[in-house]
Amino acid sequence: MPLAQQFPEITQRNQPLAPFTHLKIGGPAEYLVQPRSVEELNAVLAACKRDGVRVRMLGGGYNLLVPDDPIGGAVVRLVAPAFTFLKRDGKRVTAGGGGQLFDLIAFAVRNGLGGLETLVGIRGTVGGSVRCNVGDKTGEIGQTVRAVTVLTDAGAVQTRTRDELTFGDHRTDIDEPVILSVEFELEAESPGTVLKRMRKAWVQRKATEPLSFQAGVRLFRNPPGQTAATLIDRSQMTKAKVGAAELSERNSNYAVAHPGTTARDIVQLADLVRAKVKERTGVALDRELHVW
Repeated sequence: MPLAQQFPEITQRNQPLAPFTHLKIGGPAEYLVQPRSVEELNAVLAACKRDGVRVRMLGGGYNLLVPDDPIGGAVVRLVAPAFTFLKRDGKRVTAGGGGQLFDLIAFAVRNGLGGLETLVGIRGTVGGSVRCNVGDKTGEIGQTVRAVTVLTDAGAVQTRTRDELTFGDHRTDIDEPVILSVEFELEAESPGTVLKRMRKAWVQRKATEPLSFQAGVRLFRNPPGQTAATLIDRSQMTKAKVGAAELSERNSNYAVAHPGTTARDIVQLADLVRAKVKERTGVALDRELHVW
């Protein structure tokens, strides 16, 4: 039985994915599924596994490029309250894995809890941000994580505590398909003090990104001891353009998608830049942008 018939209340057929991505690019999903509970999510994943239906998890769509062509299988979005909740217990905050990182940061700041505010401006879901251990020289999200609750391939809900987790440079050892929730331990401070640090971090981060009205996405990881943007600049690729996509004037490690940009434009631009940087500097850049 097709997925849409098994789960008619939470499944849409041939749903365009562009509205759910930061770049506003992407073809339609064969099935777009938005479960309302962990039990419903588990049932969907079990049905897909049984019927051989490929599953892709779609978070905030920020560091993602969805092809222009139709996407076969099921695309799952965790946007129901069961996956986006926020709750506080003293200095600890538990956040649903499907919630937005910005909402978590704002919640912590309002409650006078510090430790996450310097990450403001980093786009992503809570689960995706923890899985990738987002951060910069001001700190990483993994420093505040105390426990992660996941859904395993076998459909079991498990909680991994801090001593069972490994955080590295923009990576973790969390390989379970779904992060259901994350518990953070923060520091109690006055809301005004935390807010001041958040505003400073916001200004600094936004100064190095495309303009706010532009849909831009970071292309490459920074090599050890260098920045991808500096290497791109040295390679004289700052004005590179393919179709309606071009590198940002403010940071050449970002591709800006102007109206009419296709996924193919972005991929070809990234490939062109990577090839020229390799040719002119000898450094092979690793792509940070995730492409389905």
